[in-house]
Amino acid sequence: MLLVGFTLPVAHGADGDLLPAEVRVERIERSENNLFVTFQLDFTDLKLNSNREVSFIPAICAGDSSVTLPKVVVAGRNRYIQNQRKRRPAAGDVLTRSGGVVDYAVMVPYRKWMENSRLVIAEDVCGCGFSVLSSTSKEVAHIDLRELVFAPQWAYVVPAVETRKARNASGSAYIDFRVNRTDIDPAYRRNPQELAAIRDTIDMIKNDPDSRIDAVDITGYASPEGSYANNERLARGRTASLADYVCSLYDFPRELLHTSSVAEDWAGLIKYVEGSSLADREAILTLISDESIEPDVRDNRLRVRFPEQYAFLLREVYPSLRHSDYKVNYTVQSFSDPAKIAKVMKENPRKLSLHEMYTLAQTLPSDSEDFREVFEVAVRLYPDDPVANLNAAFTAMRFGDLGNAGRYLAKAGDSTSAVYARGIFAAMQGDYEAARRNLESVSTLPQAADALGQLREMGKI
Repeated sequence: MLLVGFTLPVAHGADGDLLPAEVRVERIERSENNLFVTFQLDFTDLKLNSNREVSFIPAICAGDSSVTLPKVVVAGRNRYIQNQRKRRPAAGDVLTRSGGVVDYAVMVPYRKWMENSRLVIAEDVCGCGFSVLSSTSKEVAHIDLRELVFAPQWAYVVPAVETRKARNASGSAYIDFRVNRTDIDPAYRRNPQELAAIRDTIDMIKNDPDSRIDAVDITGYASPEGSYANNERLARGRTASLADYVCSLYDFPRELLHTSSVAEDWAGLIKYVEGSSLADREAILTLISDESIEPDVRDNRLRVRFPEQYAFLLREVYPSLRHSDYKVNYTVQSFSDPAKIAKVMKENPRKLSLHEMYTLAQTLPSDSEDFREVFEVAVRLYPDDPVANLNAAFTAMRFGDLGNAGRYLAKAGDSTSAVYARGIFAAMQGDYEAARRNLESVSTLPQAADALGQLREMGKI
């Protein structure tokens, strides 16, 4: 039973001084254990003296390995008769008259080295033998029985250079203030922990030699209970107090601090109720989301119409609505030395741009886990960036991880390269029709043309 079929087209070769015959290779096929070779030798134009003979000896060769096949002996009239009467040809050898055509077929045990080999024919005029590996043999066919494997090109996209690497670190602090007061007591209740979190965020950036703080933004919020005017006063005053606290610890220019305030954090209250299982949740949402109602009226109606829920919110939720959000905006220096990039990659990859990580990847073996990790880190840090997702998809496909490749391709955008990547992905999944559509739509890309050619050669499209 044939496991791999491989048929060579009829070829013309071997005319000239070495092999004065026409060779038409008809079939070379492999079964699991044998190789079948069929060709035709045309000696129509070969003229021999009546007492002369020539042996044509086929062989399969590859490197230092070879197998000699049964020979074809072409003889003139008298020599042909003598051979028939006095010589018995070896098993498989063919004796023929000059001027005729020989249909040659042989089966030999298959060896692994034959998958990429040559069919050669040599002539032995003197009957003294020859070496099939010598330069006197004539190649008449290249045997390629290797399994065709889809090997697309990985068309990575070079990320744009980030001329200014602006970053930020942010958080929310829940500073406890005494009733109706705006001044901060650093030792009051949970303030030591909350203020420490702000200091840690600033210190992490301030003490980093690769970073420079550009601004510190602080926004204070009050909860919706009580009068709006008083809440506005509290939010503004408490924000100013936190800004003063930060300035007292660091030698920041005052203009580096930016402050704002939100009198009542209705947005935070809405977000909580949306995710809750409160009774009358929809009715409460309708009320607290209606910005046409004055804040004080909204708060009063909530308290009167839904007293149990209001009491719960006042006790369990409103404290979290009294918060101060802070954001430290900073700039990170650029890196060009792959060794430095690799060091930063281990210590704090958030300081790297996509282009810098790509630069590092180009210095790593493409089949290494370190190479793969660079693109995995890049897409984790820039989860919505199309280029990060596209390059991560190529890397995942390169390593056979089609699950993650599909997830990344969903966020890789619709660029020509992304369409090409989706074509490759479809082919690797066995959806050759989708592969064809995608690749043909971007066939001007050399990589797409190459992929289409491979799929056609494999008989997939």
